[in-house]
Amino acid sequence: MVKTADRAVRSGACRTELGEFLKARRARVSPDDVGLPPGERRRTPGLRREEVALLAGVGVTWYTWLEQGRPINASYQVLDAVARTLRLGETERHHLYRLAEATPMRASVEATVVPDAVLNVIHALDPLPALLVNSRWDWMAANDATRYLFAYWHTLPCVHKNTLWCCLTEPNARSYLLNYDEEVPYLVARLRSDFSRHLDDPEWIEDIRRLEDVSPEFAELWARHDVAEPELRRRRVRHPLAGDLDFTIAELSVATMPDHRLISYTPADELTWSRLPETRHDALT
Repeated sequence: MVKTADRAVRSGACRTELGEFLKARRARVSPDDVGLPPGERRRTPGLRREEVALLAGVGVTWYTWLEQGRPINASYQVLDAVARTLRLGETERHHLYRLAEATPMRASVEATVVPDAVLNVIHALDPLPALLVNSRWDWMAANDATRYLFAYWHTLPCVHKNTLWCCLTEPNARSYLLNYDEEVPYLVARLRSDFSRHLDDPEWIEDIRRLEDVSPEFAELWARHDVAEPELRRRRVRHPLAGDLDFTIAELSVATMPDHRLISYTPADELTWSRLPETRHDALT
């Protein structure tokens, strides 16, 4: 487990790095880029702190403290405004969220090479959504149908790539997963069952600890010690373009990849079959 002192040291390092990152990105945005007059001669390139604060709609003192690495709270909405002002790309936004510790952090996921034969099966199932996950519910591979189905899931860029984390840390998850109160306890129970095979794995232990820290709901469910095995499930999803969709969730083990399973979403009724193509309309543009 990470000690409190160690976390404090890491937090301080993040804040220092955040300040340097913001200064560097501010320096590369010119007043002309954001529609401001050049004004008097500038001693440094780019925008002034006051200009960033004005354009982002935040206080000058607050933004100055953010650049100075002070331990202040930064909401997603405020960080988004700063990111837009500084014209950050998606990778840079993720970096900003991590350094500001606004994104719940999780243990790293070891890279896994997915065999071409498995990838071919996943993509061949399209237009049915299908994906490969490990026993921690990390997404290892997914077809286009899956990405279309969940294209609108997040209010912020997804940094977790994990079914359970995305459910428990996304504020709008209950609006999209209509049987949330059935499915999330089941996912946690499955995690608890699989944890019995990873009791001495520091990545598993740290991942669970961090999820307990950021989600009281998870901490409560985890404390129940409920366990579950794979079973056919109904999952009801509300898609903003296609409407309410009802799926049967099936799991297939992958013989060449222990600790992994292929998840498929099959429409459970004719209405879902007919609506499924509508998920693809403009979803990834």
